[in-house]
Amino acid sequence: MRKNYLLLLALLPAMASAQNQWSQVTHGDIAIVSNPKGQRLGYSTTSGVKILTVDGLAFKDLNKNGKLDKYEDWRLPVDERAKDLASKLSVEQIAGLMLYSRHQMIPSIPMGPFAGTYNNGKPFNESGANPYDLSDQQRKFLKDDNVRHVLVTSVQSPEVAAKWSNNVQAYVEGVGFGIPANNSSDPRNGTIATAEYNGGAGGAISMWPGSLGLAATFDPAVTQNFGHIAAQEYRALGIATALSPQVDMASDPRWNRVSGTFGENPWLAADMARAYIDGFQTSTGDKEIKDGWGFNSVNAMVKHWPGGGAGEGGRDAHYGFGKYAVYPGKNFAQHMIPFTEGAFKLDGKTKMAAAVMPYYTISFNQDTKNHENVANNYNKYIITDLLRNKYHYDGVVCTDWLVTGDETVINSFLSGKSWGMEKATLAERHYKILMAGVDQFGGNNDMAPVLDAYKMGVKEHGEKWMRERFEQSAVRLLRGSFRTGLFENPYLDPEQTKQTVGKPEFMDAGYQAQLKSIVMLKNKGGVLPLQSGKTVYVPKKFTPAGKNFLGMPYPEKLEYPVNMDIVKKYFKVTDNPDEADYALVFIASPIGHGGYDEEDVKNGGNGYLPVSLQYSKYTAETARATSLAGGDPLEKTTNRSYKGKSDVSTNVTDLAMVNDTYAKMKGKPVIVSVNLNNPMVFGEFEKNAAAIIADFGVQGQASLDILTGKAEPSALLPMQMPLDMLTVEAQFEDVPLDMKCYKDAEGHVYDFGYGLNWKGVIKDARTAKYTKAVAKP
Repeated sequence: MRKNYLLLLALLPAMASAQNQWSQVTHGDIAIVSNPKGQRLGYSTTSGVKILTVDGLAFKDLNKNGKLDKYEDWRLPVDERAKDLASKLSVEQIAGLMLYSRHQMIPSIPMGPFAGTYNNGKPFNESGANPYDLSDQQRKFLKDDNVRHVLVTSVQSPEVAAKWSNNVQAYVEGVGFGIPANNSSDPRNGTIATAEYNGGAGGAISMWPGSLGLAATFDPAVTQNFGHIAAQEYRALGIATALSPQVDMASDPRWNRVSGTFGENPWLAADMARAYIDGFQTSTGDKEIKDGWGFNSVNAMVKHWPGGGAGEGGRDAHYGFGKYAVYPGKNFAQHMIPFTEGAFKLDGKTKMAAAVMPYYTISFNQDTKNHENVANNYNKYIITDLLRNKYHYDGVVCTDWLVTGDETVINSFLSGKSWGMEKATLAERHYKILMAGVDQFGGNNDMAPVLDAYKMGVKEHGEKWMRERFEQSAVRLLRGSFRTGLFENPYLDPEQTKQTVGKPEFMDAGYQAQLKSIVMLKNKGGVLPLQSGKTVYVPKKFTPAGKNFLGMPYPEKLEYPVNMDIVKKYFKVTDNPDEADYALVFIASPIGHGGYDEEDVKNGGNGYLPVSLQYSKYTAETARATSLAGGDPLEKTTNRSYKGKSDVSTNVTDLAMVNDTYAKMKGKPVIVSVNLNNPMVFGEFEKNAAAIIADFGVQGQASLDILTGKAEPSALLPMQMPLDMLTVEAQFEDVPLDMKCYKDAEGHVYDFGYGLNWKGVIKDARTAKYTKAVAKP
């Protein structure tokens, strides 16, 4: 009997092992669990989390209660898990979910708006901390304020980003219910103009043309491929949410955010939005969990509902002087097309964008139900009646950053932007936003005002109603983490991250897209493509001193606008125009002052200036005498007219550079490459250019490949180029494609959809589909 008993004891481990279908390996502090018939799990051995075995399968005991809760069961549907967890969370924990952190730099810098400290108040360089350690501020908002959505900006390297992400996940895994961090990013795949492309080399991250450049391809497949590749890089960096795409219809050519859009045709923007989001959100193969979501998926936060491109006078609502969007063409509904027909009608299995961000603007006089002129984030008609009820959107709605803050100055990017609610308290603003149907507060690390808003709701509606309202948002917010597998395994292999981010095939795909995004506007006498080996003159570019969008000053500089080492691989270079066969002039579209000048106020004016799309002095003789909208607590007048006032672009020297070079070349060809951030008036210099190409954010090498015929231009203008500023002044802020366009010396009109290849004006399936004005293709 004893012998049989001993034999049974000896067999128990083997019997248990036979029942357990999972296995585990450990890398440092990270344990990876393989479920052959289910999800791969990852947890930190320092967090206190243990593995539960149920039916022979492994599950993470995230709340450490020794039993399998529904939210921990990866076999269950996402909504069932999210509702279970939401029901368990305290009001404070839900309030934390509703927060979206301010911008986080890795590592944090010691001063400025995004400053941070380490090891109890020390600057990073004096703290002894690693660049991937958590800052004091990050530890506080993750633990004390229950923040689980973190906005990542700059990172020292992909490897540092991965290690930091692992540290964040291990930290929050040991707190409360073990809810993972859902880290996010603004677009980070832009180009470095001076960077050299080498087909066999990798990079810090793949570089793609800007959104306007993707639109200029007129090919949604290019945009979808970008999303697919960028999503893999994001996930390798620990990022599971993209604060993009920006799909606002660029109906006013003066708006300083045109460059982030897909242009002014709502149907092209809708197709690009759909492709972008399908690329970002869709996982396939063994990376898919269910319904297209999985470990390669990145939640897309499409912005800015219901469209922010109609700011009066082209001004931007990051500033109090640009808070009003106006609709003189009665065209409010068309601005929603990129959302309703694109972002909310995906071809892929994820069906619609995971999240939506409203814009700062007051959509002036568009609330036909409550007749409120408050910012879109606060407006119940725009969020609940339109977005939620009419268009049946049940994803996350997150405010833009700083919308609940106090306005301290009318012309600062970093001031609060509580448009229409400036006189309300902080708690009242949060409550108003919640009651409008919004789920989350961008740029807020502090849960206190959210809890105050909760108390206001209890007082008005009762505890049960307000608790249900909180849980409704919690479920929406948790979906993004469940769908992307963060509850199962949020951990990264830093070595794999290094191999993924910016790998050669990703760099190549981005570079090929850059080539497809460059528009040839003019080619007099077939001067392009240029013959390699010829002698070129490249003038230096002067940039006057100024301030960036944060108000930080930068010095004047005189430098080559392109990497001359790369130019020398294509041409002989001379500083003497008399020796040159061609001149290559690299310029940027005119840069204005945003439509406001505090010096004008000091001199007794109202502060408002025209936003000009030409380099030289423009005086707004035909502007409105009385603005359509106005009013701000910091202003004495409601009339924001700039009629009769003038402005000169900050880079007026770019115009002089073209015209001076033309004179110096004495009839020899001047080739102009212009980086377009906005439409511009080409009439100031076009006749002095033998050829013109336009890009929307590319490496200079890509421009040289087009100029020398290594690649043929194929892109098309995603927006109109106006005849002059009188035309710009006459167009309606809310109506796209309503300008008379510039006609060049070759007889070509720089209209939407125009572009040249070596044979002449491009006419193909793309132009046939998208150049039917704004009619549905």
